[in-house]
Amino acid sequence: MKIGIIGAGNIGATLARKLVDAGHDVKIANSKGPDTLADIAKDTGAQAVTKEDAVKNVDTVILSIPFLSYQTLTSLLSGVPSDVIVIDTSNYYPFRDGVLDGLDNGTPESVWVGEHIGRPVVKAWNAVLAATLAERGKPKGTEGRIALPVAGDDDRAKAVAMELVEATGFDALDAGSLADSWRQQPGTPAYCTELAIDELKPALLAADRQRAPVNRETLIKGFMENYGKLSHDDTVAMNRAGTA
Repeated sequence: MKIGIIGAGNIGATLARKLVDAGHDVKIANSKGPDTLADIAKDTGAQAVTKEDAVKNVDTVILSIPFLSYQTLTSLLSGVPSDVIVIDTSNYYPFRDGVLDGLDNGTPESVWVGEHIGRPVVKAWNAVLAATLAERGKPKGTEGRIALPVAGDDDRAKAVAMELVEATGFDALDAGSLADSWRQQPGTPAYCTELAIDELKPALLAADRQRAPVNRETLIKGFMENYGKLSHDDTVAMNRAGTA
């Protein structure tokens, strides 16, 4: 599959490496230009390109950028054929992104993204810590394999996203429609809690829409207060306890 990734941070770069290793043809871009991606291209095997080239002649576009940047992508994606799948991996954090109209009133994050880029998306890889994505993927069929939720309204697009999630080392769980994707946003039991697929299903159902933003802010405060003191497993444990 031909894949374009926009965003070369921890998630975007790790996805590039894993998807290249899985046999896909991957291009990666950021806001600064391909010259700044030489090391990432060498490490991942992906081709460093401009944002404009990243969305040309591809089957799937993966967006892994801060929320504020989504509003700049409308024109970039306007010429991309409608059958090209767009996957959103990002999460909304007001302390980082500022307060954005609609999101604090309950609009699911990926619904907001679709409205601002002018096309629907599939939500995937948002509910996983960068270190989990990089280090804790396992072959399909491995007992206790971590599962990740995938939400979307188009069955074909969601099936492709789930196939790619599997290729990165995680069980993919159909988490329903984009309207229900709030169940995998920050502050919910499914978010960055490293659950196996039989645990992830009830975690999605247990999500509390009113409490999720409160949980999110409480957890961020706790992580900031303990910055530099927490191991990866400590972070996962805090997410589990803070959303139970």
